[in-house]
Amino acid sequence: MFYRPAEGHGLRHNPFSAIVAPRPIAWISTRAGAGDNLAPYSFFNAVGYTPPKVMFSGDPLDTVANVRETGVFAVNIVAESALQAMNATSARFPRGTDEFQTVGVAKAECLVIDCPRVADAPATLECRVMQIIDLPVDDHLVIGEVVGVHLRDDCIVNGRLDYTRYAPAARLGYHDYTFVREVVELRRP
Repeated sequence: MFYRPAEGHGLRHNPFSAIVAPRPIAWISTRAGAGDNLAPYSFFNAVGYTPPKVMFSGDPLDTVANVRETGVFAVNIVAESALQAMNATSARFPRGTDEFQTVGVAKAECLVIDCPRVADAPATLECRVMQIIDLPVDDHLVIGEVVGVHLRDDCIVNGRLDYTRYAPAARLGYHDYTFVREVVELRRP
């Protein structure tokens, strides 16, 4: 099968989001004049190492509006145990709704930036905005420099973050998710 996205695919469900899979999920927390916000983004990834940088892409609703207002955001990594709460925060709440409180997610403060974070996330990246790129059709790409990192102590084993301790959730596309439970080490030649 071949299709041009502008002409449609002819399938019952759009295959695009299922092609690039699995995708890590950024559970992004922000704080602005309207209050605290927590929302998931599966168009997310690391984009640089020195300094560490991440990016996410999404619509201009609360998260992007808050990031524009404050210049900061936190990326909370989603453990398997938090999947249902993460999904609940994807609902379209009225602006100013505190998803932490509404969904019952424990909140902690970031240390470098003025922003909340998910208290029991296995890892949280505190980020300062480097650039926001406005994309066509009301979509936005946010690039942030990681200026602080929180790691949950029980997820560190022998000096390494152990994915199997928290089974990070990843988006496959459609309504499908997966979890990292098996790790294969392969060193570069």
